[in-house]
Amino acid sequence: MARKATDCRDTPSVSGCSLYISGEEDEVVRAAAEHMVSVHEHADSPELREQVRAELKEALPGT
Repeated sequence: MARKATDCRDTPSVSGCSLYISGEEDEVVRAAAEHMVSVHEHADSPELREQVRAELKEALPGT
């Protein structure tokens, strides 16, 4: 299974967050949603998780 990733730098924010998360798709979606709730003050919802899933990309080699 190909590793997936999300990068906070792809979505500019007030906090200037630079977190990069990679792993299996479900792991990344769960971790990114938890991060978005705790750091970026989003509300956790199925829509948030689907948005994260839709924006996933292939992980960088070695990550």
